[in-house]
Amino acid sequence: MITTESEKIIIVEGLTDKRQVQKVINDDVTIVCTNGTLGVERFDEMLEMYHLDDRDVFILVDEDHSGVKLRKQLARELPHADHIYVSSEYREVATTPEHILATALVGKHFSVNPNFLLKDV
Repeated sequence: MITTESEKIIIVEGLTDKRQVQKVINDDVTIVCTNGTLGVERFDEMLEMYHLDDRDVFILVDEDHSGVKLRKQLARELPHADHIYVSSEYREVATTPEHILATALVGKHFSVNPNFLLKDV
């Protein structure tokens, strides 16, 4: 069966996080925004819509209180998910320098624009 859906999903908190990831990544990946914490109904909707149980799921959220809370929730609901971390020094995915984010993504075997692996881009 041919599918246009990416096998990989990255779950982020917000639209600015999504844009930051899209800027550096070259992979065929679906980036899903939670828009903050998830209620049961919203999570079930996401689970079904994106077939999260059948795909490679990566969690990339901010290193602040709400991000840590969301990561814990997603880890419980999606035990097969892999976690991508940004340094607490930057706190937010959206404010993480591109070369740091690109390095974190490469560490999880994503293809990124090689220009973003250089510090002074």
